[in-house]
Amino acid sequence: MIRKEINKISEIGKALISVEGNPGVALNHVVELLEADSNQSLSFAKAINITEDTTRFQVFNGTTGLSTKTKIRMHEIPLTAGFSSKMLGRSFDGAGEVSDGGPEVIFEKQVSTRLDTLNPTVRNVPKQALWTGIPMIDVFNTLVKSQKIPIFAGPTEPYNRLLSQIAKGAQADVIIFAGIGLKFDEYQYFKEQLSQSGNIDKTIMFTHLAGDSQIKGLMLPDVALSVAREFGDQGKDVLVLLTDMTNWSNILRNVANYQDMIPSLQGYPGSLYSELAKRYEVAADIEGAGSITIIGATTLESLEDPVPDNTGYITEGQFFLENGKLKLARSLSRLKQGVNGKTRSDHRAIMTAMASLLADAEKAYEASEVGAANDAYSQKLLRYRTDFIENVEEPFGEPMELEAALNKCWAILKRHFDSTETGLSKKLIEEYWDKN
Repeated sequence: MIRKEINKISEIGKALISVEGNPGVALNHVVELLEADSNQSLSFAKAINITEDTTRFQVFNGTTGLSTKTKIRMHEIPLTAGFSSKMLGRSFDGAGEVSDGGPEVIFEKQVSTRLDTLNPTVRNVPKQALWTGIPMIDVFNTLVKSQKIPIFAGPTEPYNRLLSQIAKGAQADVIIFAGIGLKFDEYQYFKEQLSQSGNIDKTIMFTHLAGDSQIKGLMLPDVALSVAREFGDQGKDVLVLLTDMTNWSNILRNVANYQDMIPSLQGYPGSLYSELAKRYEVAADIEGAGSITIIGATTLESLEDPVPDNTGYITEGQFFLENGKLKLARSLSRLKQGVNGKTRSDHRAIMTAMASLLADAEKAYEASEVGAANDAYSQKLLRYRTDFIENVEEPFGEPMELEAALNKCWAILKRHFDSTETGLSKKLIEEYWDKN
């Protein structure tokens, strides 16, 4: 709810503006800065210091273009986003405004974008799988409702295509896609893939294109996650797909530099960890309500870069995309053990057996590089390695139910090994070997 607009800027610095007296805001409240004549939104600013004589605001993207005539629009409460069930199937920008050319959405309510910390007492222990239709995830690194996990990938890897693949097969009530710094063709690809899969009607897209305002890119995860939290409070299981969190962190770095913050490693603000954690910690299985699961694509040159390094301490594992494949040896879901013992009787066993054989196959491959590994068993391992990379680590294709994915794993083992070479129990061999 808008409270009032004033025009009382008394001083303009590089990243700060001052207003005479207190115009009616509390510490950390966000105000909107408007062009004096056209009322066009220029930026947002946060109240950082309030005295009897002066209120100082920190401008998010610098004070270039502002003047003492610039209007300040106060809000009754910290910045909010509109919410409505009619948002499903629609696209919005980083501020939550309709961006798909369709009719305006009449919002049912406004939700705060502050992302206040959830009381730990209402968090349930994660115990339900969220199936994606991707065998490498569902069988080997099962995703769990309320999990927070990144996709680590080089900047040229098809990480957005992988997010699209997850969205196509995800068994969630609501899917929220939040893209920061996207190219237009990436946005179009994602929308087309969802439309073809039939999941578009349960998806909300929040997109910030590469040429859009940095402030809208900075705001976008908070708007998307606030909407996700509202759906979660209504009992829905929500999957949030964030991309690219490195783009978002770079915008955060630019804004911090505008604000004359003391830089830390590679120019990122010292608050990078807490800023990332604030967003990822929205993931929760909420007592008496639904759940929010977050997958955040994070591009990197090295795992020691500040963004993936900090992300790794916050999240619960990672999916690692390399050469277009989801690599088993570099991926981990730390919560999988809580759910993969409650599926089919062979799930854990076949996961362990195939991972162990792949480790042996990698050793055989290294030996083959120097002319060794010529014995018959090593050759089996090498053929198995090729099959595994092409048919299990390959994340793209039609979504596959867990039952079919497990059967596929048995078929791969049977193609390359005798039953006694798999390390699987006699009971499981008798139950599944001849069925595949």
